[in-house]
Amino acid sequence: DLAEDSPGISPYCLCQIYLSVFFVLFLQDGSKQRQARKKTVSFSSMPSDRKMNSTAACMAFMMEGCEMKKVRSNSRMYSRYFLLDPDMRWLRWEPSKKDSEKAKLEIKSIKEVRLGKKTPVLRSNGLSDQFPDECAFSIIYGDNYESLDLVASTADVVSTWVMGLRYLVSYGRHMVGVVEPSQPSVRTSWIGSMFELADPERQGHIDLFRATQIIKGLNPGMRESRIELKFKELQKAKDCYGEGIDLDIFVEAYCELCTRPEIFFLLVQFSSNKEYLDSKDLMLFVDVEQGVEGVTEEMCREIVRKFEPSVEGRDNGYLSIDGFTHYLLSSECHIFDPQHKHVCQDMAQPLSHYYINSSHNASLLEDHYWGSSDLSSYVRALRMGCRSLEVVVWDGVDCEPVVYVHVINQYAFESSEYPLILCLVTHCSVPQQRVMAQHLKKILGDKLHIEPPNMEDHYLPSPEKLKGKILIKGKSLPSDSQDSEGEVTEEEEVTLCKSVQFRDFETSKREQKHWEICSFNEVDANRFANEFPEDFVSYNKRFLSRVYPTPMRIDASNMNPQDFWKCGCQIVAMNYQTPGLMMDLNLGWFRQNGNCGYVLRPAIMREEVSYFSANARDSLPGVSAQLLHIKVISGQNLPKPRGSAAKGDVVEPYIYVEIHGIPADCAEQRTKTVSQNGDNPIFDESFEFQINLPELAALRFVVLDDDYIGDEFIGQYTIPFECLLPGYRHVPLQSLTGEFLPNTTLFVHVAITNRRGGGKAHKRGLSVRKGRKAREYTSTKTTGIKVVDELFRASTQPLREATDLRENVVSEKTASNNNNAPILLCDIFAHMFTKHILEVHCMLSRNHNRCCFIGLSGLDFHEDLHRIGAREGLKGRKLQKAMESYAWNITVLKVCSFSLYSIMLFPLYLILHNSSRLLLTNEGKFTKCEN
Repeated sequence: DLAEDSPGISPYCLCQIYLSVFFVLFLQDGSKQRQARKKTVSFSSMPSDRKMNSTAACMAFMMEGCEMKKVRSNSRMYSRYFLLDPDMRWLRWEPSKKDSEKAKLEIKSIKEVRLGKKTPVLRSNGLSDQFPDECAFSIIYGDNYESLDLVASTADVVSTWVMGLRYLVSYGRHMVGVVEPSQPSVRTSWIGSMFELADPERQGHIDLFRATQIIKGLNPGMRESRIELKFKELQKAKDCYGEGIDLDIFVEAYCELCTRPEIFFLLVQFSSNKEYLDSKDLMLFVDVEQGVEGVTEEMCREIVRKFEPSVEGRDNGYLSIDGFTHYLLSSECHIFDPQHKHVCQDMAQPLSHYYINSSHNASLLEDHYWGSSDLSSYVRALRMGCRSLEVVVWDGVDCEPVVYVHVINQYAFESSEYPLILCLVTHCSVPQQRVMAQHLKKILGDKLHIEPPNMEDHYLPSPEKLKGKILIKGKSLPSDSQDSEGEVTEEEEVTLCKSVQFRDFETSKREQKHWEICSFNEVDANRFANEFPEDFVSYNKRFLSRVYPTPMRIDASNMNPQDFWKCGCQIVAMNYQTPGLMMDLNLGWFRQNGNCGYVLRPAIMREEVSYFSANARDSLPGVSAQLLHIKVISGQNLPKPRGSAAKGDVVEPYIYVEIHGIPADCAEQRTKTVSQNGDNPIFDESFEFQINLPELAALRFVVLDDDYIGDEFIGQYTIPFECLLPGYRHVPLQSLTGEFLPNTTLFVHVAITNRRGGGKAHKRGLSVRKGRKAREYTSTKTTGIKVVDELFRASTQPLREATDLRENVVSEKTASNNNNAPILLCDIFAHMFTKHILEVHCMLSRNHNRCCFIGLSGLDFHEDLHRIGAREGLKGRKLQKAMESYAWNITVLKVCSFSLYSIMLFPLYLILHNSSRLLLTNEGKFTKCEN
C-alpha cells in the first residue's frame, strides 16, 4: 500500500522502513512471530474406531448424521440433527417447525463452505466468545448468497463436514462412487504398486510375513505384532482367515494403520476441496502456519518431489496424506531451529560473557568415592561439547604424576574449536607438580596458552581470539616455596585463569584482576544467589566463576545449573556420568550455539549498567515478555520403559511440559493419561506459559508411563526457548542416557506471541486498544539519594509521552479494523508519517534528547554512587537497594532513548535520500524522477 501511494520511494528504502518500524513498535513487545491468525485443530473427539482417512469415510459419517447448533441472525442457537441424504443430493436437519421438505438444502446450490467465524452472524458480539473459531463453519448457498451458520461440538467434526461438503461441491456425488471405499484414488494406486512389487508372479496374494514387512518398511516405528493383528482382524471379518493377504485387505490394513487422523484433519484444513495439497495449498501452510519466510511455489513443488511417495502425485504436484506425513516427520519440520545447529552467536565478546559447558570429575564412572576411573569418560565429555574439564592429578610411581594429558590433547578440539579450560585438582607432591607442569608444556605444545594477561585490559579475551587454545586453571606456587602447600601449573607463570580465594564481593570489586577466577562450592553459591543476587550478577559481568558440586553428593548427583546460570555463573560443573533432569537441561541448553560449548549470556547480564536480579519474579526493564502457546497433539511409537514388567506391553503415557529459567518463568503443566492406544496416544491439550526472560528459558517435554506402583520414564527432550520453531512440529524423544529413541516423537503445535494481547484472536498484537488511564507506563524508581532522584524525576514526562504516542498512533489506525484482521506494519508506518509526521518528529526529537541527556547525566554517578549513598547515610540493604534502583533507571532510559532515536531517523532518511529524486504530481502524489 505504501509503495502504491508513494511510487517515488525506492524498494531498498521501503525495506529499511519496514525493518525499522518492526523493530521500534515491537521493541517492548518482542514478538518474533507473524501476526497472522493461527489455525488450530482439535483431534480427540472422534470415536476411536472411526477411521477418517478419506472422503468416503467423511461421507459415511455425514450420512449417519450428528448434532450441531444452528445459529440464527438474532444470535440465538438451536440444536438440530444434521445428516446427508443417502443419494448425496440434500443436506437435512431435524427437528424443525418447518415442513420437513423445507428443512433441507440442495448440495448443488452451495456456493462455498467457509471454515471458522467468517460471516456477520458468527462474528456478532453476542456469540463470538461462546465457542472457539475452529468449531464453527458456514455454508454459503443460493443466488443471494445466504448463509447456514453451524457450530459443532469439536473441530474434528467440523473438519469432517467441511471436507465432505467441499468435495461434493467440487466434484459431485458421482465422483465419490468412483473412489474405492476408505481411500482416495491417488493413494490407492500407490499402495497397489507396493503390493505388486511384492507379488511379481501376479498370484493376487502375498504371505502374512511379507505383507507385514512391507508396512513395517514404510513405517519403521510400527510394531510388527500390531500389523499382524490388523491383518488377522480384517481376514476374519471377510471370512478368509489363514489365507494369503490379497490387495483389498492390504490396502485397507495400510490405510487404517498408517493414517494418522490428526494429520488427515490438518490436511483437510488447508486442502482446496481435495484430499491432497497442491503447491498453492502447501504454500499457505508453510507460510502462514510454519512461519517460513520467502515461500515460493517452486519451493513447495520441491517438497512434493522430495516427500510424496506416489509417482502420480509427484508428476502432478500433489502432496497426499502419506507425503504430508513424511514431510511433517522430516527434519524440515523439526521443532529445533536448524540455524542453531551451527555457531550462530557473537563469539568476539569477553570470555566472561558466555556460559561454558563444564564437567566435574569426568574420570569417575559412578560416584565420588567408589567410582572407577576411565579415560573414555574424558573422551565422552569432550565429544559432548564440554569446554571446561576437571583433571585430577595423583602421585605416581617413579616421581611421575598420574595425569591423562595425552588423551585430552588428542580430543581437545574434535567437537569444538573454541578454548578448552583444564581445571587442575592436584593431589600430588610439589616435585611431581613441577614434573606435571613440564608434561603439560611438552604434550600440549602450541595449544597451551602461556601468554601473560594484558594488565591494561579490563576483560578476558574472546573465545574467537582463543580458538584452538587450552587454558590452565590452577593455583600458583611461589618459586621459592619448599613445602607442599599450594599448587603449580607451570614452572614460573599462571595464564588467564589463575585460581584465587573468594572473600566477598566488595573486596573482589576492589582487588580482583580480570584474569583471576574463583571457585564456589554449590552451597556457598546458593547462599550468594539468595542473599546477594544483584551483587553476584554484577560480579560475573567481569570475572569468571566456577561452581562445583558439594562433596556431600557422594552419589555424584547433579545440581540444577539454572540456579547458577540465572546469577551469571559461567562454569557450572556437572557430573557427566549421571543422567537425569539436570544433565538434560545442561546438554539441551548448549545445543543452541552449534554445541560448541559456549553460549552468549543474556544482554541484561552483560551490560555494564543494567538492572537484573537473579530472583526476579516479574517482567524486566528492556526485556519483552513472551507468551508461549503449546498444543500437545499426539505421540508416536512410545516404547515401554526399559526393564519394566508391569502391565505387559501396555503403555499408559502422560506428558509434563516444563519451563526452566528465572524463578518468574519456572512452571510445569501435564496432560491427561491416555489408557487406550498408549503407544500412539492422542492428547490434544493446550498450555500457555509467560516467559519473562526468553534468553534464559528452556522448554522440556518429559513422557512418563502412568503406573500404580510408580510412574516410569519413557523419554524427554529439552530445547532452549530461542531455538523453538513455530507451527506444527515433531519432537524427537531421548532416552534417560541421552540417546535418541528411534522413530519416537511427539507431535505439537507451537506459537509465540508478545504479552500484549495474550494471543487471543480478538486481542491480537497491535489491535489492542487501551484507554489512557489503563496504560502501563514504565517509570523510574526512587534511589533515596537526593541528587540522583531529582535527575531521574525529570524523565517521567518523556517516558509517558513516548508511550502515549505509540499507543495513540496504533490505536487510531486500528480503531476502524472491525474484523480484527492483522494490520500490516507498513500501513501503520504510512499512517504515522503522513498524518502525523510533524507532530511525531518534533515530539520524538524533544523526548529523545531529554531521555538521552538524563541517561548520560545519570551515568556520571556510576563510579561514585556507592560513596555518595554512604555519605547520605545509606548502608547495608538500603544502599544495595539504591544501587538496584539506579541500574533499573539507567536501563529504562536506555531502552526508551534507543527506541525513540530509531523511529526518529526514518523520516529524515526518507527526505535526505529521496528528495532529489521525487516530483510532486498534479494529483498530489510523489513520483520518481528517472533523470
